This record gives sequence, C-alpha cells and structure tokens, in this order.
Amino acid sequence: MSKWQIFTAGIIKENPVLRLVLGCCSALAVTTTLSGAVGMGFAMTFVLVCSNIFISALRKVIPAKVHLPCYIVIIASFVTVVQMVMQAYMQDLYKSLGVFIALIVVNCIILGRAEMFACKNTVLDSALDGLGMGCGYILTMGLMGAIRELIGSGSLLGFQIIPEQIDRMTIMNSAPGGFFVFGCLMAGCIWLERKLDKPIERKTCGDVMLEELDAAKAEAAVEGGAAQ
Repeated sequence: MSKWQIFTAGIIKENPVLRLVLGCCSALAVTTTLSGAVGMGFAMTFVLVCSNIFISALRKVIPAKVHLPCYIVIIASFVTVVQMVMQAYMQDLYKSLGVFIALIVVNCIILGRAEMFACKNTVLDSALDGLGMGCGYILTMGLMGAIRELIGSGSLLGFQIIPEQIDRMTIMNSAPGGFFVFGCLMAGCIWLERKLDKPIERKTCGDVMLEELDAAKAEAAVEGGAAQ
C-alpha cells in the first residue's frame, strides 16, 4: 500500500466506528454535544498516533509473550498526558468527558491498530495509519455530535440555531438517540458503498487471526524446507 492509501483507509474505507465498529462506547456516550465529541476525537487521535509511533519503534524490542501489557503501558502513558493537560487547561471539556478519558487506555481502536498494524510496520506508516484512523474517528464523532446537539438541543457549540418555539427531540440527548444516529450513519455508509458499486471486504477478528496463523504456518514450512 502507498502512503496515501494507508492514510485514507481509516477515513472512509476502514472507518473505525462505522466500518470496523470499534470504539462505539465513547461514540455513543459523549456525542450529545459537538464540542465533547470533537474533543474526544482529538484526544483519541493524539493517543493513537503517539502510541502507534512508539510501538512501531519498539516492535523488535518488546517480547512477544508480554506484548499486550507493554502496549497498555505505552497507551496509558499518553492517556495520562492528555488527562493532565485537559484537567489543567480545558476543565469544562475534562468534566464533560469524565471517565471516558481514562477509558481511552482500553479502547479497541488503539489496541487494535497496535496489534494489527503498528507492531508490523515502520514508524512512518504507523504514524500515517494512526492519523488516518484518528481523522475518521473525529469525522464520525463530529457528525454524530452535530446531529444530536442540533436536533436534541437546537444549538451548535452553544449557539442557538433552531428557534425556541420549535419543540426539541430530547430523545437525541439519551442513549436511544445515539443508537438511532449511529444506525443512520452506518446505513448511509452501506448505501454509499452500493451506490459506488465498490463493496468493502469485511473481516471478523477470527478471520484475521486465521489468516495470520495460515501465514505463520506457511512461513514455518518454507523455513523448514530450507533447513533440510
């Protein structure tokens, strides 16, 4: 894959929320406002890019048997940095995001990219992958936050858009509204996929693991044949 393909894959084709269905917990919980959604998106992107770079740089040093704890320590370090900066300079955002900042440590998107990409590719490619996935995450979060805040509260970023005499759909401020918007955006992706007639190959975690096992067996067979 070219550098451009690596970067753009996470924006649409492999969007972490709408296509890979990862990180849905924070996507549903903090998108009641646009500011909270975008703030969470940038926090996630910072941690994702930095952790990808460090994990890729240390991929030949980290022991295979303890790679997952090592990844979590690296990710947790950057989450702590984000948490301290927000607490010091962006207290309103810090309070609105609450526990979901700390939960970035175990977010499936970050751990998934560390396991599936960063530990197998160069630092530059891993940084581009993290940036692309982060952009896709920010885009999804921004869309969900804008739709839910506009319809549920009639405002965007604190500015009143819909006149007060028009009734609000307050369900958008609760969990069912989040699921509804999430489903609509996923349906939109599927419609766009069919419209462009470019179906996206979908693989489960089990499919990916089986492919890796087959590749490892084939590599071992080649090495065994060469030794003989």
